[in-house]
Amino acid sequence: MTQRELTVENRAGIHARPATQIVKVAARYSCDIFFEKDTMKINAKSVMGIITLGATYKTKILCVCDGEDEVEAADAMAQLFAHRFETDG
Repeated sequence: MTQRELTVENRAGIHARPATQIVKVAARYSCDIFFEKDTMKINAKSVMGIITLGATYKTKILCVCDGEDEVEAADAMAQLFAHRFETDG
């Protein structure tokens, strides 16, 4: 299991577009990817789950990856958050 603490750096927080970007990146990996915030734990491969987190600017989220490519997935999520949900593809 690999974990990363992520911070929402874009001022609009996580809404539909960033949630879609997160799911697109998460779908590239076979491992399980979950986000934890307060008492909530959601599947990072679910747009609706991500939106229900209600993550606003500067919210801290724990990303937990478990499986074959967990380190790569955790690193990709950390990069996505650091770049304010902008991706190359």
